[in-house]
Amino acid sequence: MNFELTREQQMIRELARDFAKQEIAPHAEHVDRTGEFPIETFKKMGELGLLGIPFPESYGGSGGDTISYALSVEEIGKACGSTGLSYAAAVSLGAAPIYYFGTEEQKQEYLVPLATGRALGAFGLTEPNAGSDAGGTRTKARSEGDSYVISGEKCWITNAGFARTVIVTAVTGIDDNGKNIISAIIVPTDSEGFTIKSEYDKMGVRGSNTSQLILDNVRVPKQNLLGSPEKGFKQFLNTLDGGRISIAALAVGIAQGAFEAALTYARERKQFGRPISYFQAIQFKLADMAMEIELARNMVLKAAWLKDQGRPFTKEAAFAKLYASEMAFRTCNQSIQIHGGYGYMKEYGVERMLRDAKLMEIGEGTSEIQRLVIARQLGIGKQALK
Repeated sequence: MNFELTREQQMIRELARDFAKQEIAPHAEHVDRTGEFPIETFKKMGELGLLGIPFPESYGGSGGDTISYALSVEEIGKACGSTGLSYAAAVSLGAAPIYYFGTEEQKQEYLVPLATGRALGAFGLTEPNAGSDAGGTRTKARSEGDSYVISGEKCWITNAGFARTVIVTAVTGIDDNGKNIISAIIVPTDSEGFTIKSEYDKMGVRGSNTSQLILDNVRVPKQNLLGSPEKGFKQFLNTLDGGRISIAALAVGIAQGAFEAALTYARERKQFGRPISYFQAIQFKLADMAMEIELARNMVLKAAWLKDQGRPFTKEAAFAKLYASEMAFRTCNQSIQIHGGYGYMKEYGVERMLRDAKLMEIGEGTSEIQRLVIARQLGIGKQALK
């Protein structure tokens, strides 16, 4: 096995790293404190091609692969968890479903602006009563002539407040077994009857826009249906698999930032006449942090490689997301411990990383759901939960 990155992958990682250091990290504290969405940062990312990394040049993308994209998510997440989350959601949730399941017309109209950074996208799946149980979707889209009329509510939708389009999941009918047919529909955010509220007061990733969507008889043309109506459920499960790779990469990035902060502090902070990095208790913490970050990163890259090869990656994506998210929380917690009292202060930034990292265990499927996915992939149990 060759674990070396290609020249193109290295170049994209360096591009993302340099941009994150210069344009994102200096504003991370402000973004967290104010909760302001860094829209200008996203415009610059679009100009650099970062929003179109995994898409072909024919659709305004950079022609990169999932590995390159995961590396970029890590670098951006290391600088700012809020920016990293919105970046990951814009690409893997807002744009990727259109690339994988959209018609040529949909790609030209909706994907090109997303890949070039002229617009942002979002994915409206979660509802007040349908989070982990995505099959319990209550939003409905009834057929009227050449249109769908959509009514329902979505919650905790990333980027929706700044998005041009939201891919909304809705029940469009009943199958032969009496089960709901859940389809995905592209809904422009300026549609009549579409209300977006961004009023959540969050613990972490405060600068990543999170919105509530209210659809009151929103009418969209039937050509906005994404993929096959009968395969909508499978389509968004596939979308979540890809999204879990990006959330895992983001978790690795946040953890890497916390580790580097702890390592720097341990070398500078003196107690009992010497830097605390001389003490075995601190050395063991740092050694465990470094080891777990590298293990998580390797799992992310393996899942990304499998996806790029067109091979099954559901289990590996769940492995990566579960391990990386829980590892990130542990790492950030230990970073605060190494900083001592200073780690509890906002000035040092590591408490922000801990708050940001917590969402990684919840979004894109909780840790508990990831374990169910893995069990299903191992053939354990009878229910096909995901």
